[in-house]
Amino acid sequence: MRRLGSVQQKIPCVFLTDVMEEQSRKRDCQQFQVVATENVNPVALQANIHSALATEKLDGTCCYVTVYKGQPYLWARLDRRPNKQTEKRFKKYQHSHKSCKGFTWNIEEDFKPVPETWIPAHGVKHHSGRPVPDEHGHIPGWVPVERDNKQYCWHSSVVDYNVGLALVLRPRRDNEDMLEITSVPLAELQEQTLELIGTNVNGNPYGLGSKKQPVHCLVTHGSVPIRNPPPVDFQQLCSWFHENPDGRVEGIVWHCSDGTLIKVHRHHLGLKWPEANTCLGNKPTAIRVDAYGSTELFTSFVALNGHCFSRLQDIHFEL
Repeated sequence: MRRLGSVQQKIPCVFLTDVMEEQSRKRDCQQFQVVATENVNPVALQANIHSALATEKLDGTCCYVTVYKGQPYLWARLDRRPNKQTEKRFKKYQHSHKSCKGFTWNIEEDFKPVPETWIPAHGVKHHSGRPVPDEHGHIPGWVPVERDNKQYCWHSSVVDYNVGLALVLRPRRDNEDMLEITSVPLAELQEQTLELIGTNVNGNPYGLGSKKQPVHCLVTHGSVPIRNPPPVDFQQLCSWFHENPDGRVEGIVWHCSDGTLIKVHRHHLGLKWPEANTCLGNKPTAIRVDAYGSTELFTSFVALNGHCFSRLQDIHFEL
């Protein structure tokens, strides 16, 4: 499979969007809703989306693997955001101008502090050597996941830096209808982005684990293809999400041949998420973890090595 684009920036919607003055279906604190029109985004057409690879959009938190302290490390997504006073000023400007163009930022004073280890994401624009915010007022970036940082304890559970391994969920090479959780060298994941999914991430839409026995894993972006994807057409996409069993996904991310990423989310189309029975959560899953690690999760998966579950969401450690 060809190397796919990594998720470093906000991904544009496949359709042009409108902003509606109503409560967001995706974010409780957001008093507006971004909805898709039926017009295909010119960015998608320019990237030849009709020949792009359609993959499942995963509902977790974004991660990145790159070097830290001389070895491949997992990094967590951390966007630099405006402080409260600046955010109020920014939103007022947006509302009155119907755009953020022309808004003036003071990079040193307008943003909340971030750890010294923070780095900006690839593609972030710079001015006078400093990263500048995108149209949403954020500066996308990353922080390394260190073992002693409780804020990222679920990130830490899926990596073992002592042996250089990560717990990864992926389709089996010999049967794409089946998944496997396996240990993968972090060096093989270098410069890729992945999604952390599991019990304590984003409300656990895939039904993984339990409070007593949490289950988490990484999924490389673009690794779960959509079988027989629908055409890039508003009505046909709505029907596919609503009626097709393969449409029980959060959305679609198209990986275009020039590296451009394009997405559509169910909420763009006015459809609910999560679904009761997700496509991913219902796939049969094999455990192939035979390398011992120092984390509790690695140890639990080693005990299940060679076992197959009828559904991903059926994984449990008491056999």
